[in-house]
Amino acid sequence: MSTFPSFHEPDDSDDVWAAREAPTHVSIPMSIQIQLDGEQIDVTGFERTLPPHSAVRDRTRLVSAGTGNPYTALTDDAWHSIARAVVSPRTVGTILSDHSESASSLIDEHVGGAVLRSVHARVWLTELFPGLQPRTGQEALPVADPEVHGDVDADGLPRAVLAYRYRDMGHLEAHLRQTIAYTRRANRDPYDASILARRVTRPVIAHPCRLEFADGTEAVHVLVVRDGITRLTSAWALLSRDGTPEGIARTATDAMLAEKPTRRGSEEKPLSQRMALGRQDVLAELHGEFMRGVGEDPPSGRAVRIGQACVFPAQITVGVQAYEESSLPRAEVFDDAVRSVLASVHVEFKAWDSAAQNVEVGARALMRLVRSEAADRLTEDAEAVYELALGRLPLDALPKVFGNRDIPETELWRAVYLTHFLTRPTVFDAVKRYAKQIKGTRRMTTAGYAEILGPIIDRSWRAGKKNTLRQARNAWANGGVLTDEVRQADWAPIPCSNFTSLVEPALRGNKNARLTLAVAGGIALMADKLLSRNVGSAVPEIVPFRADVNLTVTKLSEPTNEKGLWLLAHAADRFDATRGAVNSFTDSQVEKSGGSGEQFYTHVKVDLTSHDKILRDEAGSPVPLTQHEVVTVSDPVRAAEEGSEERPPEHSPIADRLAWARQRLGLLLADAETTLNQLLAMAGTPEAGTLYAFGSVDEWKKLHGPSANIQSSLWNNQLQDEEPLSEQDEYEYEYEDDA
Repeated sequence: MSTFPSFHEPDDSDDVWAAREAPTHVSIPMSIQIQLDGEQIDVTGFERTLPPHSAVRDRTRLVSAGTGNPYTALTDDAWHSIARAVVSPRTVGTILSDHSESASSLIDEHVGGAVLRSVHARVWLTELFPGLQPRTGQEALPVADPEVHGDVDADGLPRAVLAYRYRDMGHLEAHLRQTIAYTRRANRDPYDASILARRVTRPVIAHPCRLEFADGTEAVHVLVVRDGITRLTSAWALLSRDGTPEGIARTATDAMLAEKPTRRGSEEKPLSQRMALGRQDVLAELHGEFMRGVGEDPPSGRAVRIGQACVFPAQITVGVQAYEESSLPRAEVFDDAVRSVLASVHVEFKAWDSAAQNVEVGARALMRLVRSEAADRLTEDAEAVYELALGRLPLDALPKVFGNRDIPETELWRAVYLTHFLTRPTVFDAVKRYAKQIKGTRRMTTAGYAEILGPIIDRSWRAGKKNTLRQARNAWANGGVLTDEVRQADWAPIPCSNFTSLVEPALRGNKNARLTLAVAGGIALMADKLLSRNVGSAVPEIVPFRADVNLTVTKLSEPTNEKGLWLLAHAADRFDATRGAVNSFTDSQVEKSGGSGEQFYTHVKVDLTSHDKILRDEAGSPVPLTQHEVVTVSDPVRAAEEGSEERPPEHSPIADRLAWARQRLGLLLADAETTLNQLLAMAGTPEAGTLYAFGSVDEWKKLHGPSANIQSSLWNNQLQDEEPLSEQDEYEYEYEDDA
């Protein structure tokens, strides 16, 4: 038997199941009923046996077959992690042994820049570690992700393995628990019942991974799941005796990180092997519980849970081959290829939310920029900017990254400098091109590019402003602060401790000062929901007229708009990344939150006659800024024109206010009806083919619900002294009115 420097298969004396022979009969599946959270579940296909643990010789043969297959690209240690994980290494070894020159028995997937090769197998739950969760990429979570590194062989060719570098074992444990607990909370409809009823039916996507530690702890080789972490979490939920997210995470992590110490007097085994034996002991305990439970009639609930959750179908990546024209460094080819597969899965099957998709696209596009020729022409260190954008560098690195010691180490200045960097023509064109390649689209608007920037820029205040995060990202998707000047002009941010100091230079024609205010103030207004997308924003109490966000920022930052520049400056100065602005909420929302004055801060209206340019009420308190005021200041002339149809003042007669509201409702309904007719007409053209006018059932429900509510409200509030119209009368009345 071959020996390996950091891992070897244990002797039979170390293998707790080595002497157990495979069953000589096939278990007949049965159907039973079981309770789950008070609900009765019909379990189909339950078997009274679990697969036996594999023999050492079969695992060794798999490793030999894998290393001898020219289509694979793994280290010996990686092969051992696979051999330990699969239920039947003999079967997988046979597949790997078939490698004729003309074809491979592996599954090929052609993705951007590479071919991935994988094998299908059944694996033990206890051997699957959750990899980096794409959904967490858009969140602000307390435990930082590990560093991710690719791997190449002696010839510089990519391997189908990654290295996750943690600070220490404590960091690994905390990160695993965070990933599982967050995944559990993020999915409102977990797969517990489905797994209990039918087991896991769709394969998870997995690959070998080397867990490294900055403190010098010995590396550990495992199999990580890249797609299927929700299924993984649900399976552990069935096995955990504590159903809370933290309890589930604790059960799973305790099993993954179990370690079997070396017997006294024996040669010390590598940590990777000690942990593999520890997980094997956990599996043996589960197997013992299962055997005791299936002896009952009917089988115990615990036995059923173990039997349904312990074995997973998996697609394990074992090979990667880079295209010759791939521009990525060979060490990064594999990770990019896997992420490409995941992105396609979660667009076609079960999509991540748009922010998670944008984080993924943005991160991969930025990495391509870092490795491109365009990066050589930049004055900034593109790789350092990439690390800062992904949150891998702290705020105190900001001055060094952009080469200016005067840059304040704040969240908003991070946002300003990242926005400036990502909108330079060279960077903008390159990242946009890479993003289109990743998304597989031929066109991307400026608003589409801004939408990708949103969840990258807001990384620093996701936790502090979680209640306005969705609206802020919608504002980015509506153009954000990407005005024509911000994108196209030759300018640079001016670092300062007080943004109001930039107003006078901006009014005198200093473009750098003016665009610094546009970006900083615009981001602050979006983050606190004072500048939102124009869709559905035509109600006069909210804004005086509709306008795209980037156009509003353009108007606010014009060199002749003194009030707009002061508004942007005050918004940037008052911005706080750790909490929300009181302007973002209604009075009732503030009251329900139990918020004190310290919990919120206030954006203020501008008064050019005041010494500090802040409008104050009779008591001397600053007057809070509103969305209506922001849009009005951006274009006072248009606001005045639109204002001719604004609602009467609150002190005007009630009859006038009711008349205005009725008229306004009529106009909105007429506008809605016109749009509906246009929609149906477009859907009826030959060009539309079989496309449904209302998109999908869910989209139809979103339209039908509000319209039904309006119709119901109108019906329920008809004049009481009139005879209600019959359906026939109502039909005739409508057409008489049209005539």
